[in-house]
Amino acid sequence: RIAILEDVMNPTNVGAIFRSAAALGMDGILLTSASSNPLYRRAIRVSMGTVFQIPWTFMDSQMSWPEPAVGRLHEMGFKIAAMALDDNSVSIDDPQLVHEEKLAIVLGTEGDGLAANTIADCDYTVKIPMYHGVDSLNVAAASAVAFWEMRRR
Repeated sequence: RIAILEDVMNPTNVGAIFRSAAALGMDGILLTSASSNPLYRRAIRVSMGTVFQIPWTFMDSQMSWPEPAVGRLHEMGFKIAAMALDDNSVSIDDPQLVHEEKLAIVLGTEGDGLAANTIADCDYTVKIPMYHGVDSLNVAAASAVAFWEMRRR
């Protein structure tokens, strides 16, 4: 299980995502070049140092996002799940997600979420069911829910 952060710019959110990834069994994190650096002091502090426990890297010009990175992930056997508020989404507790051998969970930037072409390139579009008229969660909170639900059991 890996997480992909698409343009997550706030170091506090990046740090919180790393902390959740470490706590909930993610194997690694890929970041797009517009994402905040996990080695920023604020990100390290919020992560409680887990940025040093989880393997991570920025995607570079040779592996830019979404293409050719999506194609390369598919070649490596990954199914890709885009976390997005979309009418064609499956619920985060869909049993098929848990049964995927290799799963990459894509989380988008604060405010705008994932780019439309990213969502189109993914195998699944996944959303967290909401109640009481709440439409979404902060990306860091959503990551914790996603990592818990989609963990390997």
